[in-house]
Amino acid sequence: MPKYVYRFSEGDKDQKDLLGGKGANLAEMTRLGLPVPPGFTITTEACRAYMATGQVPADLRVEVTLALREIEDTFGRRLGDFYEPLLVSVRSGAKFSMPGMMETVLNVGLNDASVQGLAQFSGDERFAWDSYRRLIQMFGKTVLDVDGDLFAAALDDLKAERGVRDDVELGAEDLRGLVETFKQIVRAEAGRDFPQHPREQLDLAIEAVFGSWNTERAALYRRRERIPNDLGTAVNIVTMVFGNLGETSGTGVCFTRDPSTGHAGVYGDYLTNAQGEDVVAGIRNTIPLADLEQIDPSSYAELRQAMRRLETHYRDLCDIEFTIERGKLWLLQTRVGKRTAAAAFRVATQLVDEHLITMDEAISRVTGEQLTKLLFPQFDAAADKTLLTRAMAASPGAAVGEIVFDNAQAIERTDAGADVVLVRRETSPDDLAGMMVAAGILTSRGGKTSHAAVVARGMGTCAVVGAEALDVDVAKQEVRVGERTLVAGDVIALDGTNGEVYLGDVPVVDSPVMTYIADGLDAGLAACPDEATAELVQAVHRILTHADGVRRLGVRANADTADDARRARSRGAEGIGLCRTEHMFLGERRELIERVVLAEGDTERDAALDALLPLQRGDFIDILEQMDGLPTTIRLIDPPLHEFLPDLTDLAVRVALARERGEVDEREVALLAAVRRMHEANPMLGLRGVRLGLKVPGLFALQIRAIAEATLERRRAGGDPRPEIMVPLVGSVRELQIVREEATGILAEVGAGALPVGCMIELPRAALTAHRIAEEADFFSFGTNDLTQTTWGFSRDDVEGAFFTDYLANGVLTISPFETIDADGVGALVRAGVAGGRATKPTLHMGVCGEHGGDPESIHFFHVAGLDYVSCSPFRVPVARLEAGRAAVMAGEDATR
Repeated sequence: MPKYVYRFSEGDKDQKDLLGGKGANLAEMTRLGLPVPPGFTITTEACRAYMATGQVPADLRVEVTLALREIEDTFGRRLGDFYEPLLVSVRSGAKFSMPGMMETVLNVGLNDASVQGLAQFSGDERFAWDSYRRLIQMFGKTVLDVDGDLFAAALDDLKAERGVRDDVELGAEDLRGLVETFKQIVRAEAGRDFPQHPREQLDLAIEAVFGSWNTERAALYRRRERIPNDLGTAVNIVTMVFGNLGETSGTGVCFTRDPSTGHAGVYGDYLTNAQGEDVVAGIRNTIPLADLEQIDPSSYAELRQAMRRLETHYRDLCDIEFTIERGKLWLLQTRVGKRTAAAAFRVATQLVDEHLITMDEAISRVTGEQLTKLLFPQFDAAADKTLLTRAMAASPGAAVGEIVFDNAQAIERTDAGADVVLVRRETSPDDLAGMMVAAGILTSRGGKTSHAAVVARGMGTCAVVGAEALDVDVAKQEVRVGERTLVAGDVIALDGTNGEVYLGDVPVVDSPVMTYIADGLDAGLAACPDEATAELVQAVHRILTHADGVRRLGVRANADTADDARRARSRGAEGIGLCRTEHMFLGERRELIERVVLAEGDTERDAALDALLPLQRGDFIDILEQMDGLPTTIRLIDPPLHEFLPDLTDLAVRVALARERGEVDEREVALLAAVRRMHEANPMLGLRGVRLGLKVPGLFALQIRAIAEATLERRRAGGDPRPEIMVPLVGSVRELQIVREEATGILAEVGAGALPVGCMIELPRAALTAHRIAEEADFFSFGTNDLTQTTWGFSRDDVEGAFFTDYLANGVLTISPFETIDADGVGALVRAGVAGGRATKPTLHMGVCGEHGGDPESIHFFHVAGLDYVSCSPFRVPVARLEAGRAAVMAGEDATR
């Protein structure tokens, strides 16, 4: 029989699969002897059992009773008793942090009788009734599915009636009346009275937390973060400690380092006379954590000591929730804190310098996705800007967009192609859909630990919070700033680095990190406006340099022009893994390639090929010059035939109209007949790649000769060209053999010597017969875009808009397989191709080209699969360098280059 309940004294931080992140960390803090309120955790196994049957496991209620009685005996109080009642919180806690996505219920155990006992025990009648109204409000919304806005409206009406602004200004009698109002709302909306039995409250709250795992917002968040749906959540039952017991009590959230910048110091938010949800909900503006030193020096000193101890223990930036109850500090939660991309790089190198982690650990603490965010542009400091207000910089970046006030507007305008900024008084988990599509988030309330700030940092979305100068009126769809009124559709700009909000559009410029990547360290440092930015550039440089030193995978670039090649090399590319030659036949050269394909005789075809040869040779000379000394893999012409021919419909209409006018053009008629003859129903699986090269005489020969002559010319100029000839869409070893024989003859004729001839593995048959194909190949390059297409039977040009949205929503896919490699299906073919090729030639060089080569998760797969290099767009080269290093470290390798 499984054990469903673990006391905090029984677990540790390594049991997140079973206890969830929150429960595992509460257990760890208990083990360290830190001041954690007594409690216990209901495991994720219990949640999974509930999800499977729709029923709470029978044994769970017994285990909860036994654990609860231990707490009651420790405190000498009973749950919901009239005299000195014990109250508990019921909180979710999944393995992976899902801030605000699931449910929490505080003050469980209060009822009409025990509220009197709590008032007598605490000596504070206002506190007791405040706690009771909070329970009914949270329980009603979370457990009984009552619209939370009804409670909020009743509270706002009461404050307006009393002429007060904040909840804390309401007295005991006000709150007593509010409790009755809330109970009436529950009765009217839920069709039942608020439950008075404490154990019924507890059992219903536990079941509600289980159920919250499958709410729409939680499922949406999991899809975005790619968290598996079958993990379930743990439930933590924690003895209530009260931050709303007057001015000597309070609640807060703190970080051991600034989660926005990474700088060491005192960072966090605190509210006197408040419960924990008040801070993250952003319903009251907080005070800085540093002010606590003046309010309660003893608790502040104890908290600072606990912060240092936790950061040392976890060896990372920690996020801590705490409550002070009449001068007594309690720690309610800790976790490795979410941080911005800039903070991630700074913190990683700071911890190295403080000898808490190694450089290998440092590169495992940052990601390619975070590096990508540092490459984004920022506002031009020299541009004219109209400042609207300054507030708290919660998540950096530069965001410009139309104002929207709710999810529906955000999604509608984004679907229409607009960038949007979501403006709210404060955000809640219900706003997640709008936050996900917004370029920026702006709130008038809350601090750095509010829901908006935490979620925005996790998503890498620019955010400014706590802008008190804003009067946001969602009902009227307007926001007032002083004398100015803005409405939905007006454009504003947010600077998430300094917290400034501007009116209208603001131009952007390259970030200093991008300048460093493109032009080197000295240029990057010279572009830094301040010491903090220079520190960031240095941190990125140190981590990238270390990643380059430990990675096994080489990093090449996809580059089709000399400019692409130059940009790629400046970003650290070690060669070109894919040069697409078909892009060289567009524009003015299209007519020549049409003549090659449609020619009715050798004379016409040879004339067109002769005209193309010097153009192709010049293309290759320019690229080889930029990549001097580095491998340059040139793919022979690959695209579907229809891309080189006039559009059949357009041509047919043109001929028909000409006939109606009596102006028949025989050349157009002949062209139409030829296009019809070559028309394909499914061109992506038709006459393309090696098939086109074998079908059209002289086409591949033209390209091979141009490569050979360009190589010879570069050598004569003193260069060191290293081209590789790659044959696309090979499915049979005989196809490659024919092209290789032709290439060998041309190279010998030109006098260029032997050049590597290899092929793409982009068809399932090629992967499964790689042992045969390797007999004729000097290298393999896995074309995972086409391999994904042919394995899934997806047309990559059509499916994303046709049904991928539904597939993602229904959990068939967690991400597009064209974005991140399908490791189970397509990945199995890659592994088979690697094994087959190396079985024939143990040292066969293998890489991957296409956008999977720049995707962080896919790079880790390619490392494990045993490829030698990845190739990606020039912009993603630094990301690939970092992730290749992370892959080596996280695989536990002592990589050597």
